[in-house]
Amino acid sequence: MKKTTFPTEEVLSRGVAEILPNKKTFEEKINKGKIRLYLGIDPTGSSLTLGHAVVLRKIQQFADLGHEVIMLIGNGTVKIGDPTGKDSTRPELTDEQINENFKNWKAQASKVLNFDKITIRHNGDWLDKMTMPDVIKLMAKVTVQQLLERDMFQERLKNGLPIHGHEIMYPMLQGYDSVVMDVDLEIGGSDQMFNMMVGRTLQKVYNNKEKWVLTTPIINGLDGRKMSKSYGNYIAITEDPINMYGKLMRIADEMIIEYFTLLTDIHQEELDEIQADISANGNPMLWKKKLAWEITNIYHSEDEANKAQTHFEDTIQNKTVSEASEKIQKNELENKTVLEIVSMLTKESNSQSRRLIEQGAFTLLPKEEKITDPQAVVDLSTVTGLKIGKRRFYTLV
Repeated sequence: MKKTTFPTEEVLSRGVAEILPNKKTFEEKINKGKIRLYLGIDPTGSSLTLGHAVVLRKIQQFADLGHEVIMLIGNGTVKIGDPTGKDSTRPELTDEQINENFKNWKAQASKVLNFDKITIRHNGDWLDKMTMPDVIKLMAKVTVQQLLERDMFQERLKNGLPIHGHEIMYPMLQGYDSVVMDVDLEIGGSDQMFNMMVGRTLQKVYNNKEKWVLTTPIINGLDGRKMSKSYGNYIAITEDPINMYGKLMRIADEMIIEYFTLLTDIHQEELDEIQADISANGNPMLWKKKLAWEITNIYHSEDEANKAQTHFEDTIQNKTVSEASEKIQKNELENKTVLEIVSMLTKESNSQSRRLIEQGAFTLLPKEEKITDPQAVVDLSTVTGLKIGKRRFYTLV
C-alpha cells in the first residue's frame, strides 16, 4: 500500500483539536525549518488501540516531513502514575511490570510508526537521577494553585476525595521532559492538555524558549463512549482482520467521517464527497464498509481486507437476509410505488407506511440503498431483497 505524505498545512489541520498557544505563530516557526517534537507514552498497558493510533499517526506525519520526532517512553513518570481521567490515584508499577508492559509495544506501534525516522528515549534516564535540590528547584517553578486548577483535582476536592502529593508532582515531572529534550512541540491527546501546558511553562522558565502544544481528538469506541480498554469498547491495532472489520461495522453512523479523517489517508476531496453522499442519500452502509476495508488494509493487507469483507457479507449481511426473510415474487412488486410496496408487505395504513418510508426505513438490498420518496417507482432488476425497519427482510425471487 502506497504511503501518503500530507503537506504541512494538512498536518496542522487534519486530525488536530488545538494548537496552543497560537496556531499562527507555530506555522511561522515550522515554516522556517525543521523542529524537534515529541510524544510521551507511559507503558501502563500492553496493547494499543485505534484510539492510540490517532496520535501515533500524527507524529509519523511530522516525521515524514523530515522533522526530528522523539518517542519518549515514560519509564520514570509511569512509576508515579498520571492521574489524568481518574477520580482516584493509580497504583505504582514496578520495573518488572513496566518492562513487561513495554515488551510488545514497539512491535504493535510499528504498524503505524516507521522507527527509522523516529528516536526512542526514556525519561527515567534523567528523572531517576534527579537529586533533592533538583526536585525542589523544579517545584519552585510552579505554584500549588496552578497545579490544583486541573479539573480532576477540583472534582476530588468537591467530592472530598484525596489528592496525593506524588500526583501533584506528575505534571511537573512530565513538563521537565520538555526542558531536558529542549523541544519546540509536544503532541498528545486532548486529555493531556494540562500536563503539556505545564511543560510549556517550564520550557520558558528554564530555557527561555517557546514550546507549542498540539492536541489530537479523542475518538469514541463501539458503544459511543471514549475508546478505552476499561470499557471494552476498543478495536486493537493487532485485532485479527475479521474481528477488526466486523467491529468497525458496529460503529455509529455519525462516526464514519471522523474515523476516515483520523485513521486513514483518504484525501480530503474524497472525504468531502463521502460526506455529501451520506447527507444526500442517508445511506452510510457502503461507506462504512469502505472504512472497515481501508482500516483493515492498513493494519493487515489488501488480501486480508478482501477476505474480511467477504466474511462479513457472507456470515452477517447475507445470512441475516436469507435466514430471517420472507420470499416475495419480484413480479408482484413491478411498477408499484414504494408506498404501495410497503403497505402491501407490512399491512400498515398508507399514512403509517408513508411515515416509515420518510424516516428512512425502506432499504433495497444488497446495496443498502434507502428510498425515502413514497411515490418513487424502483427498478428491481438488480435488487435481491428488501428491508423495512431493522427486522423485516424480504427476499425477491
